[in-house]
Amino acid sequence: MAELVYPPVVGAARVLFKALDLRFDMQGTENVPREGGLVLASNHISYLDFVFAGLAARPSGRLVRFMAKDSVFKHKVSGPLMRGMKHIPVDRRQGEHAYRHALDALRSGEVVGVFPEATISQSFTLKNFKSGAARMAQEAGVPILPVALWGTQRLWTKGRKRDFGRNHLPLGIHVGEPMKVDPEEPTAAVTERMRGRIQELLEAAQQAYPDTPSGPEDGWWQPAHLGGSAPTPKQAKSL
Repeated sequence: MAELVYPPVVGAARVLFKALDLRFDMQGTENVPREGGLVLASNHISYLDFVFAGLAARPSGRLVRFMAKDSVFKHKVSGPLMRGMKHIPVDRRQGEHAYRHALDALRSGEVVGVFPEATISQSFTLKNFKSGAARMAQEAGVPILPVALWGTQRLWTKGRKRDFGRNHLPLGIHVGEPMKVDPEEPTAAVTERMRGRIQELLEAAQQAYPDTPSGPEDGWWQPAHLGGSAPTPKQAKSL
């Protein structure tokens, strides 16, 4: 079936990126397989992460179907776009339907995007991972593609106003090699391996990031363990 909505949305996003003068550090995009089912798993630090994680797959010509909460699909503006791009709505009270939808997509050769942390990390460190991404990959018999994003929290994140000014923000998108999964391996072990891969990519993206906070008030986007003023994981959990 022809993709009537996704390509124009991607094109509009690229125009917006250029208008905002965003500076991308994209590494490892050659690791995205050009065909076959794939679970793309990324850390989650911004409301716009699905846009940037999806951008990681574009050099390989892939379109990512993200799993997102169903309220986004009910919005009068985002709803038609999300449905047109064939993203997957998730009703957390009835998650099994979304899970089966994602499995069908994977088995038909699609890339399904998942944020294993489920919600935005306000500490900008990795939270505990849910097991759904690993379970899907095992059941569908497809690999997991680990992705780490960095800098996206500076555009729009939980508890902060959007900043869409033309401020030349650098954004890191680092893609690892696909992880093969064994259906017989304990799902918890697959989840922990995936989390470890994403942690390695995240640390590499942070080390390569060219900006540092300009002062104490600007340190909100830097994790506490790197000297910033973001909440610690324990503090973030209590928020």
